[in-house]
Amino acid sequence: MTRMVFCRKHQQELEGLERAPFPGPKGLDIFENISTKAWQEWMREQTMLINEKHLNLMDPNTKPYLDSQREHFFNNEEYDKAEGYTPENSKK
Repeated sequence: MTRMVFCRKHQQELEGLERAPFPGPKGLDIFENISTKAWQEWMREQTMLINEKHLNLMDPNTKPYLDSQREHFFNNEEYDKAEGYTPENSKK
């Protein structure tokens, strides 16, 4: 049976993650309050941020930056977006 959560991002009951994405309180918060759908959306956004902003994952400043952007994303607040990216369905 699928585990359901009330997703903070989408403000509705959706399928939850199978496990916390990482250890600690932040991972537990995501496990309890973020849907699989929202997590997958964040993973796409995070990948674009890393690629477009040429972030170095070995740089100690990158993790706190991505953590803060993730929190803004899940709380439906303004967050940095990859510059110059146009979604496929809006290109015409």
